[in-house]
Amino acid sequence: MLEPQALAAGLLAEVLAGRNLNEALADLWARPPALPPRTRGAVQDLSYGALRFFSRLDFLLQALVARPIAHEGVRCLLLVSLYQLNYAKTRPYAVVDRAVDAARAMDAPWAASFVNGVLRNFLRKKAELLPRADAFEPARYSHPQWWIDRLRSEYPRDWAAILVANNGHPPMTLRVNRRLTDPLQYLTLLQQAGLDADLLEGGAIRLKQPVGVDKLPGFADGLVSVQDGGAQQAAALLDLAPGQRVLDACAAPGGKAAHILETTQVDLTALDKDPSRLMRVAENFRRLRLQGRLIAGDAAAPDTWWDGVPFERILADVPCSASGVVRRHPDIKWLRRPPDIAQFAAAQRTLLASLWRLLAPGGKLLYATCSLFHEENEEIVADFAASHPDATRLPLANTHGQLLPDAAHDGFFYAALEKPH
Repeated sequence: MLEPQALAAGLLAEVLAGRNLNEALADLWARPPALPPRTRGAVQDLSYGALRFFSRLDFLLQALVARPIAHEGVRCLLLVSLYQLNYAKTRPYAVVDRAVDAARAMDAPWAASFVNGVLRNFLRKKAELLPRADAFEPARYSHPQWWIDRLRSEYPRDWAAILVANNGHPPMTLRVNRRLTDPLQYLTLLQQAGLDADLLEGGAIRLKQPVGVDKLPGFADGLVSVQDGGAQQAAALLDLAPGQRVLDACAAPGGKAAHILETTQVDLTALDKDPSRLMRVAENFRRLRLQGRLIAGDAAAPDTWWDGVPFERILADVPCSASGVVRRHPDIKWLRRPPDIAQFAAAQRTLLASLWRLLAPGGKLLYATCSLFHEENEEIVADFAASHPDATRLPLANTHGQLLPDAAHDGFFYAALEKPH
């Protein structure tokens, strides 16, 4: 069985070739023989860490070699090992020795001595190389330069803090199923299980240390779900009332739809264009003992699925760049390209216009993304309101619209629009 270093290097190579990290991990977990839990944890930590700090590690590697490394497996093994030498608690000699062993198993006779030389050279030159990395923005902040430039332009006061937050570890936040219990009661259950946690505004619970869901009291029985604190704001911002007809237009995997049903007794339709992802919504509803209507359909083409009865509330949690959740998905920083943002924005405009005609007079639509970029957020809503006289933008009670990633939540954007009677 391969060492975690080698497995993480393989995952890194797949992502740099354009593959989604979650998909690559799922394939690895399904491959026989099954990896022990400890090995799986180590592989995940190494692959996430190497991607989180990829541009810094790549800068250091380029400074250590005379020419580009043509063998991608060797290059990625070195990047993972440099991550360990910079950020992990593993002893340096153990990192080097394991990397050399992994290199010996590669189809390159020169790899072992080369890896050994590069890593030992880094340990000798570390004090010299790190300040040089800090002087180069993509290496200092571990983001592509275009991403840094865009945030600096759009958030002149906050851009550096956003970049630092993006490279941190996300909080593990819980949403209590209020049909079955309440936050204070669940805090007591956590304490009895030896898990320390804080109660956040709105009733979200943040664990001091992340744990597997199997360690959460009552998880299998539907008492609690894992959901970021920022995502938990959607249900309250919809201004729900019992009996309303509600649409969650891009529902999978179902966290916000479930939260809506946990909060208020409504007639909910959960829509998603991907039938396989819609199965996850159904699984969540079953575990949480909730009932809603599930429809596989495209929100941009409502004539293919809509029954013609207007909705009093619509949640338009639209596909986006996910630039606000990169600490949970560090591969996004390296998979996204500048033209992608305009493509997302074009699709978001289409979705918003398509869903608006499904909204009942007097109804409210909540536009939501997990993006930080204005082109997907403020510009979309402002342009829509300007071109639709029947759309009134409402003030939001609990947020200023744009949430920036911090210790309590990821980056999200919300805007509420109302249609007159």
